[in-house]
Amino acid sequence: MGVTDMQDALHSEKVSVERKLFFFDLKENVRGRFLRITEDVNGRRNAIVVPTAGLEDFRRALAAITDRDKQLGASEPASAPPPPAA
Repeated sequence: MGVTDMQDALHSEKVSVERKLFFFDLKENVRGRFLRITEDVNGRRNAIVVPTAGLEDFRRALAAITDRDKQLGASEPASAPPPPAA
């Protein structure tokens, strides 16, 4: 376990999307505050760390991608049932 793993989160959020869980943990260590984003898929975890100095750029990029996805139209998972007939 690294030093950052032993720190308590200053704030945490959890998001469930399909079969994935995403954990957003704002943490702090001797080098500063950072956001750790962890993806859990069937018990396998991957994480990225974003220093808080980059959070606004990260948010802008995510907002731009979200806006573009809306422009392209809503997508549905392949397993979604067809809409009911009118």
